[in-house]
Amino acid sequence: MLSRPASSTQVTHAQRFWLYLLVALVMGFLVIPCLIIIPLSFSDSQYLEFPPRGWSLRWYQAFFSSDEWLRSAVVSLKVASTTTLLATILGTLASYGLYKRVGSLNAIVRGMLMLPMMVPLIFVAIGAFFVYARLSLNNTLTGLVLAHTTLAIPFVVIAVGNGLAGFDTNQERAARSLGASPLRAFMTVTLPQIRIAVLSGMLFAFVTSFDEVVVSLFISSGATSTLTKRMFANIRDQVDPTVAAISSLLVTLSIVALIAAQFVKPERGKTQG
Repeated sequence: MLSRPASSTQVTHAQRFWLYLLVALVMGFLVIPCLIIIPLSFSDSQYLEFPPRGWSLRWYQAFFSSDEWLRSAVVSLKVASTTTLLATILGTLASYGLYKRVGSLNAIVRGMLMLPMMVPLIFVAIGAFFVYARLSLNNTLTGLVLAHTTLAIPFVVIAVGNGLAGFDTNQERAARSLGASPLRAFMTVTLPQIRIAVLSGMLFAFVTSFDEVVVSLFISSGATSTLTKRMFANIRDQVDPTVAAISSLLVTLSIVALIAAQFVKPERGKTQG
């Protein structure tokens, strides 16, 4: 298609230059602090300093050779994996139920499901601590999983709800009319078509659990300490560049996850065919 000169009512790129510059400044403000952590992690200094005077892998070696750090990383992975599984199942079922049932209670139920996202985390942490104290769930993996699942469900509900918004229910009804049970119709017709939304919800649930620190500070300690809690305690007690190495690994993990999410998006031609 040949380019044509802009009319008097069209906005040119030159007129939008201030907007491009503003977006670039905001993106730099958000991204540059994360990128500065990477060179800090390769410093050979005993303390955090930028720019580094020398380069070394000693802090990555310190992380992978520390039983305490690795134990906390394993705890975080266990909790995040279990949380992802539970939050995805419960969030998908909740979103599907809200999609199928139309009524005045939908807004109330959806609002209640969104509460963990809207309430300040410190209130959730304090409430979980006192409830867990009565149920003997403090300092347990079960308690961590339940708390993190509560925090992750809203993200799954939003992601799956967006996927269901573009789903044609007539296809599921056709499957039901041909003798499929509600579960079979959902698993074979609905779920394959909203799988990208479900995968997005799973990704958000995993990141929410793995990156959570406020609730973990209240309800976990000792052998059940998560990686983020140990990092917070390390920064509070001493300035150890090992935290910079771990942060670099987490930033890299997030980037890899975002890149992987791009590859699971369906092609437009296939989805419309």
